[in-house]
Amino acid sequence: MKSHQKQSNIEIPIDGEGIAHEPPLPRQYGTELLVLKEGKGVYLWDVQGNKYLDFGSGIAVNAMGYGVEEIARIAADQIRKIVHTSNLYTTEPTLTLASKLIASGPFQAVHFGNSGTEANETALKYARLYAKRKRGDGHHTLLTFSHAFHGRTLGALSVTPTEAYREPFEPLVPGVEVCPYNDVEALKRIVDSRFAGIIVEVVQGEGGLEVMTKEFARALNEVRDAFDLILIADEVQTGMGRTGYLYASESVGLKPDIITLAKPLAGGLPLSATLIPEKINALLQVGDHGTTFGGGPVTTAVASYLWDTVNNPDFLMGVREKGEFLGEALEALRKECPSGAIRLSRVRGMGLLRGLEVEAEEGDLSEWMKRILQAARKEGVLVLRSGKNVIRIAPPLVISHGEIEEGIERLKGALKSVSL
Repeated sequence: MKSHQKQSNIEIPIDGEGIAHEPPLPRQYGTELLVLKEGKGVYLWDVQGNKYLDFGSGIAVNAMGYGVEEIARIAADQIRKIVHTSNLYTTEPTLTLASKLIASGPFQAVHFGNSGTEANETALKYARLYAKRKRGDGHHTLLTFSHAFHGRTLGALSVTPTEAYREPFEPLVPGVEVCPYNDVEALKRIVDSRFAGIIVEVVQGEGGLEVMTKEFARALNEVRDAFDLILIADEVQTGMGRTGYLYASESVGLKPDIITLAKPLAGGLPLSATLIPEKINALLQVGDHGTTFGGGPVTTAVASYLWDTVNNPDFLMGVREKGEFLGEALEALRKECPSGAIRLSRVRGMGLLRGLEVEAEEGDLSEWMKRILQAARKEGVLVLRSGKNVIRIAPPLVISHGEIEEGIERLKGALKSVSL
């Protein structure tokens, strides 16, 4: 029997810009990745010491920014007590957070998971279960919308109509139809008693940051009531104050049966929540659904702190005010940046989830977007992409006006360097 040998150090080449080349990760993430080392507030540093203002917050996850001592203390204290129990038991942090979540609306229970796609997968299962146990077979169809994104598991991917995400994994789950987003007449034509549920985003995070109209929200409420459907609001990216409201649904008058949460819920730790009403909970039986890690004591203890911080009228008002400031700054940037090979056509989104739509006069638009994101990184600001041609900006909710101005100046420099 061979003795265990100590593994030698593995060298991953990292250049002077903090980029790891050919990292030992799936190629789906790319072959060049920025290697980050630490953060404080709204700033990040890579392994080479380069500093960045974070306009992405880990894809809208790090709502409180970085280096938050209270989050570290809460997590460490709970780890010393108990890390994991499974869903065969529960803990006080889990029960405390669940009680806070269900008090936020007409909910009776919350299913905890680990990610946004799991939260949406759970919601879709509950919608079909409700329809089957209330109305019998033949009412299982799910409705989604153009440019929606709800996750990458097979069920969540089935209600994500963008072909680039879907094609390698087809055939997907059957029984899904697609309606144009914000099209009231199309919605009313499509929906009938075949449907079990509707899943929708108030702001389409991966779909170009289109915002739901109040008229469309009203129509969604009406068709739900007319056919006893389950209306699911995917608030994975927009929930927990991102738009200046606890839930973005509030801003347009959407009244969902289910709300799904994830990204910022536990301050960067993996936790999701699917909030359900009494009419669904009453139909559930032991074993209908489950999870091993969801709702563990460490993540829920941290999430309670996040919840108490965000679910505060003054905090939410501050986010709305900073969101308006960011929107105005982006509009000024749009007008100021000269049109050349590319131009900025409009500002999208709401709150601190904003975007700049990019149009190309010539060349491949996807290549232009790649160049913009790279140029922004070199200017010291990290931004994201939404859809094919929108620069997505989702900074930590604790960002200041001065830091917003700094980020806009850095982004301006990046755009000028690319378009000249």
